Amino acid sequence: MANLFTRLKDSITADLHEALDQKEQKNPIAMLNQYLRESEKETEKVRKLVERQYRLKDEFSREFQKAQDMADKRRRQAEVAEKAGESTMYEFAVKEQKEYESRADRLQASRRDSMEQLEALERKYEEMKHKLKDMHLKRMELMGRENIARAHHRMNRVIEDTADKPYSRFSEIDRYIEDLEYKVNSAYYHNTFDSKMAQLEIEMEKREEVPAK
Repeated sequence: MANLFTRLKDSITADLHEALDQKEQKNPIAMLNQYLRESEKETEKVRKLVERQYRLKDEFSREFQKAQDMADKRRRQAEVAEKAGESTMYEFAVKEQKEYESRADRLQASRRDSMEQLEALERKYEEMKHKLKDMHLKRMELMGRENIARAHHRMNRVIEDTADKPYSRFSEIDRYIEDLEYKVNSAYYHNTFDSKMAQLEIEMEKREEVPAK
């Protein structure tokens, strides 16, 4: 049964990856945008971890200082109790001093570790930000190249057209304009010819009506 679920999971994962690959081939810029959004989310998570590490470091520092102050206080109290001959109070103060000193040592080590971890996180965070910026610049470059490719593709379709059409669209448009120009010129000539003939006929009639001298 476990093998069946494993095979089913692998099959679904393979189908998902295939679908993503097909989507990437159809629209690589869209997929790149998706990857960038995911990278931005991961970078934001790291930023929050850095902020949390800062708070932890500050908390370790405060607790260390408290423990150190209490250790110093108990040491002074132990000295006073010893001088006063108060053995019970002296023993309590010494015991407390050791407890606070042990706690301060542990907190100091934790604080030192947290600072080292913070430095590592900050380096990784800065590296991620640089990588993210580089990815954004890469996307801009790819978008520019894609725009050029699309523009050339469209221009080639208009200028060269497909192989089954021997004439380009520009040639077809030129022929259409020439045909239209011929029709306009013919109509203009026809109209002006009729107008000129009518005027000529009027003039000829006037000449015929005038009696010869």
